[in-house]
Parts: sequence; structure tokens; C-alpha cells
Amino acid sequence: MREHQYQTLTEDDTIALGARLAADWTRPSVVLLIGNLGAGKTTFAKGVAEGMGIARAEDVSSPTFPLIHEYGDTGELYHIDLYRLDTEAEVETLGLDDIFARPAVVLLEWAERFPRLLPEERVEVRIEAEADESRRITVTELP
Repeated sequence: MREHQYQTLTEDDTIALGARLAADWTRPSVVLLIGNLGAGKTTFAKGVAEGMGIARAEDVSSPTFPLIHEYGDTGELYHIDLYRLDTEAEVETLGLDDIFARPAVVLLEWAERFPRLLPEERVEVRIEAEADESRRITVTELP
């Protein structure tokens, strides 16, 4: 397990960090985005898409209602939000195992609520909003 800590001062800093980290992720990769509502999970995802060269930050939005956004011509990036799902059975209907097997980066929001459904090998990105509007971002590579 490796862990790294970062501090971002602005939204642009958070996007830039997402872009920088995405450049190092092999495919397939599963990345949990962990944080409270408004912490900056989607902002970080914007940077990942830019860093992978498949979408501009302004083209990336939260998948809260459609649940899954797919980016890239061949599905190189999936951004999935499990916030509105309550049970493992509901999550299983999304076909995550098939998505995890694709040569893609899979960003999962609120997936920590369903630990039994997650691959052992993954990256966890914990984003915490500070009182001064900065973000403390902890990136943990498992196992």
C-alpha cells in the first residue's frame, strides 16, 4: 500500500492534480473518489479526463442521475456515481465487473458504501474540503 498527500488551493489546482495522477494510471484501473457532497470529486474527475486526453474539463459532469458517463471514442474513461443506489443488488445491475475488465480508468463515486463489490487492487482518492476552501487529497494505492 502506498499513500500520498496533496493540498490544492483552487478548483484549477484540483483539476491539474487529477490530470497529473491520471497520466500514471495503467489500464484497467479502478479509482474510488471518496468525499462528502461538494468535496470536489467531479472536479478531480475533470482533471483525469483532461490528463488522459479524452475530454475537456468543461465537458465532464457529475453522473448522479444517469449513474454512468463514458468518455473517449472507445470507452477509455468511465465516471460512475453510486450515490442514489441503496443495495448491492442495485449496484450489480450496472455490470461493474464487465466495466472493470475493460482497458479503461473507472472512477467510482460513493463506492466505498459497497466494499464487497470492489476489486482488491484499486486506487482510493479521498478529498476533504478545508475551512479555507482548499482541498486535502489523499491518494492510496491498494493493495
